Amino acid sequence: MDEQLIEKQDDEISLIDLFAVLWQRKVMIIAITGIAIIGVLIFSILSLKLPPEKSFLPNKYTPQAQMLINDSSSSSGGLSAALSSSGLGSLASLAGVNVSGGSSYSALASYFVGSNSLLDQVIQKFNLIERYEIEKHPIAESRKALKEVLHSSFDEDTGVFTVNFTDIDPVFARDVVNYVVGLLEERFFELGIDKNKLTKKNLEENIQASYDQILSLQTQIHELEMSVTNVYNPSSTPSIMMDTSLIKMELKVQEEIYAQLKAQYEMLKVTMASEQPVFQILEYAEVPDQKSKPSRGMLCIIVTFAAFFVSVFLAFLLNALENIKNDPEAMAKLKKKK
Repeated sequence: MDEQLIEKQDDEISLIDLFAVLWQRKVMIIAITGIAIIGVLIFSILSLKLPPEKSFLPNKYTPQAQMLINDSSSSSGGLSAALSSSGLGSLASLAGVNVSGGSSYSALASYFVGSNSLLDQVIQKFNLIERYEIEKHPIAESRKALKEVLHSSFDEDTGVFTVNFTDIDPVFARDVVNYVVGLLEERFFELGIDKNKLTKKNLEENIQASYDQILSLQTQIHELEMSVTNVYNPSSTPSIMMDTSLIKMELKVQEEIYAQLKAQYEMLKVTMASEQPVFQILEYAEVPDQKSKPSRGMLCIIVTFAAFFVSVFLAFLLNALENIKNDPEAMAKLKKKK
């Protein structure tokens, strides 16, 4: 019982001593913490008032675009064939996209976002080498700088693929994201993964060509018929009539082709409406009206607590040094070691 009482008294004495040290150095603790609070507040206000390009802590904005990627359609054979035919099979393998099996269109999209070809197109389009003031190793450093602010993510539960870009200029950031989305859509289309989209584009081109041909033939027929009424040489009439008859036959063929193409196009639209495409843009990026970072409030809290704990540590350190100076035995040991 006596030993427990002594230990309890020692603990109480230790807590009192610790509190006494803090109380003795309270002015220093309050001063350091107060200076830190004032300093971080001034720093935050100045960083907010200065223009973004001159501020040491500017507001940054992160617009994002969302796409729907149907991984359920990405059978290993189909994706592997598409990559192999496009010449991207070896590059995708190096980037971690397994083209022999277990691959997915979402992984392919992530690869494209970080690929050098896409990064170089963005760098050239928006002149990022000059914007980021890169002088040494412009290609490598510009790619590195772009990768730090251009990111992508994929939600397996919803199948939504997101691309975002961070910059001090919200309009510029929006433009970069939408340009990247356009490049992704173009790459997926070039691979021919979504057969329906490719077929639709071909049908639209053929329908337009057939329509233009019909208009041209109708114009020719009209001109020939007008020439018959105004002709002064009766001997040329049979020839004109024959030409008109041939053009009408060709017009009839073109009209049948146009009707068939139109029917195929309408059927394809019905099919596409009932099937989920591999790559579909859900939302383009918009100009954000709210910053994504930095959090100046959190910065103030962190600096305040850090300054307080540093001042407490400094108080104990100064007290320990003072105790050593007042302890003859400790000073004697230090002198011996010297």
